[in-house]
Amino acid sequence: MTDPTPSGRRHFVALAAALAATRFAAPVTAQPSRTGSASFERLKQIDAGLLQVGYAEVGPSDGPPVLLLHGWPYDIHTYVDVAPILARAGHRVIVPYLRGYGSTRFRSDQTLRNGQQAAFAADVIALMDALGIQQAIVAGCDWGARTACILAALWPERCKALVSVSGYLLVNREANRQPLPPKGELSWWYQFYLATERGQAGYEKYRSDFARLIWQQASPQWRFDEATFQRSAAALDNPDHVAIAVHNYRWRIGAAEGEARYDAIESRIAAAPNIAVPTITMEGDANGAPHPAPASYARKFVGRYEHRQLGSVIGHNLPQEAPEAFAKAVIDVSRI
Repeated sequence: MTDPTPSGRRHFVALAAALAATRFAAPVTAQPSRTGSASFERLKQIDAGLLQVGYAEVGPSDGPPVLLLHGWPYDIHTYVDVAPILARAGHRVIVPYLRGYGSTRFRSDQTLRNGQQAAFAADVIALMDALGIQQAIVAGCDWGARTACILAALWPERCKALVSVSGYLLVNREANRQPLPPKGELSWWYQFYLATERGQAGYEKYRSDFARLIWQQASPQWRFDEATFQRSAAALDNPDHVAIAVHNYRWRIGAAEGEARYDAIESRIAAAPNIAVPTITMEGDANGAPHPAPASYARKFVGRYEHRQLGSVIGHNLPQEAPEAFAKAVIDVSRI
């Protein structure tokens, strides 16, 4: 899930100037998503950094690469209807299972099951290197949007362009240590639950029920069918999934430590770097998950930039709920 971005009166003047230079598209009426009958026909595996990554690949092998990154508690089927659209447009589409999901596995039993944001970003860079991809459009939702933003901010030479649902999502741990108003804290109930031993045991025991509840809260108007849910819930049976999810949320609020190998990356992230690659951010009109207002992050995108607000009661899992609109953004982003 995404993190709220604090904004204050002191940013008003700078924000107003940024908004004046930003293109905001008119609200888009999204087409309804399909049912869970579609699936990726064949998965591939490749050794990449610390992982053996499971991934789907569609489209011409010599097409312009696109990486589509999923979030929690979702999986690669977030993009099952997006990928064919991009493939038909000539793109080479790579959709990897993140660490702790699906067929992705750690190559060593000794590797810490680390869920901090820098680890996911390093995983994607390692995957690009393993696949021989020097530069790609990176696009994501939820944890995947955060990872895509980190890549665009810290490795702009590897990112041709960025599509990010809910905008600029880099986590600042020091800011996260500060309490929110009660209503804000309530929206993060699962983060506090997973910070307890009871929460870890409960997620292990009821992970499918837990995921279903999050789907329903994050996208309250999305009428996904049982086949759609079960197709993705299977990815949570990964033996490392609970450890990764728990560590992710504990690390964010300082209840767990990360690894020294990622300290340099985290230091750069903590500086809240601007993103200069061409970017389209997107938001649904019925997102029930915690998310920042588009105006609060527009100033972080200093290159060519556009925000697209979707109508038709689209929730948090925007690429799966509105695949045509998301695919169009990926196709459009390089030429905005």
